[in-house]
Amino acid sequence: MTVVRARQMLKLPEVLNEIGMSRAAFYRMRARGHAPKLIKLPNGQLRVRRSDLDNWWASHEEEAA
Repeated sequence: MTVVRARQMLKLPEVLNEIGMSRAAFYRMRARGHAPKLIKLPNGQLRVRRSDLDNWWASHEEEAA
């Protein structure tokens, strides 16, 4: 199950819903280099790897501690 979760690709609206942030706020954070890595697919759609989002969450938990 861990392997499936690591390969999972999330759509940007799914990421925004999970982190509770607007698209505009996400892009401002991304411009500062503080957002999870986005992957642009050949069709122009954006995705975030589940593992990248989990790592992003972990790094923010450490900063808050």
